[in-house]
Amino acid sequence: MMPIVFLLLALQLMPSPSMEQRVRSEIANFSGTVTLYAKNLDTGQTYGIKPDERVRTASTIKLAIMVTVFDQVAHGLAKWTDTLPITKDGKVSGSGVVRELSNDTRLPIRDLVNLMIVVSDNTATNVLLDRFTADAVNAEMDKLGFPQTRSLRKILGDGTDLKPNPSGFSKAGRIKENERFGIGVSTPQEMVLLLEKIERGEVVDPAACKEMIAILKRQQYKDGIGRHAGNMPVASKSGSLDHLRSDVGIVYSPHGRIAIAITCEDIPVIDYSEDNPGNLLISRISGILVEGLSRKP
Repeated sequence: MMPIVFLLLALQLMPSPSMEQRVRSEIANFSGTVTLYAKNLDTGQTYGIKPDERVRTASTIKLAIMVTVFDQVAHGLAKWTDTLPITKDGKVSGSGVVRELSNDTRLPIRDLVNLMIVVSDNTATNVLLDRFTADAVNAEMDKLGFPQTRSLRKILGDGTDLKPNPSGFSKAGRIKENERFGIGVSTPQEMVLLLEKIERGEVVDPAACKEMIAILKRQQYKDGIGRHAGNMPVASKSGSLDHLRSDVGIVYSPHGRIAIAITCEDIPVIDYSEDNPGNLLISRISGILVEGLSRKP
């Protein structure tokens, strides 16, 4: 019996796989490319894999659009009660419900922002970009210190409703090099630092930041970061394209607020179910990051 006792004791004394090893193992088994950055906002601990690499944002760029609208309202350039029209030509397919409304319906700016984040509404996003412009979004990102985060153009839909001359391009969106990024581009690190500024009340004003976090907590796509968060609150915004899944958010862990941005590119299958391989990987890696970064340095 002695050899078994010694074996069990040896197993107990073996160090558990590090956060780095576990994350790398998950990525090694994934058919695609992964970039990520995470930070414990309370301890300052960070972890990243290609955190400064520019990536397609998909719908996570809507976070920057929301910040811009809040800023312009705060500066008296718009009112939350101002209404904007939902026109037949302005409707696009993809996520959201606004396209189902009657033509020429008018919605308040506040409702459009809520819809853009909570159900990732594409038509609401385009209506807001018509009013506030992608260039204004980029100017706001410059002001906050995020030069790599760019809103490039309006959303074109799923291909069935493309307009012959799409509008809504920013100056950055007209640069040939940026065409490959679609509606937006950023880096995992800039997305996390933007979330951090919002969480710390450093964007617009503390009241606006509190409201933005509340909206992000209400968003309904929890297939990535929020998938297995359990009782931990999550404030997040996800993005989906045929071969991409991304998610940015804050997990309110008992051992620290963990801000995370993960992008999974080059996913070989087109799968818009909640069990897309990218969603599942984001969920697993997020769990590892929350556990690993919650420990004391």
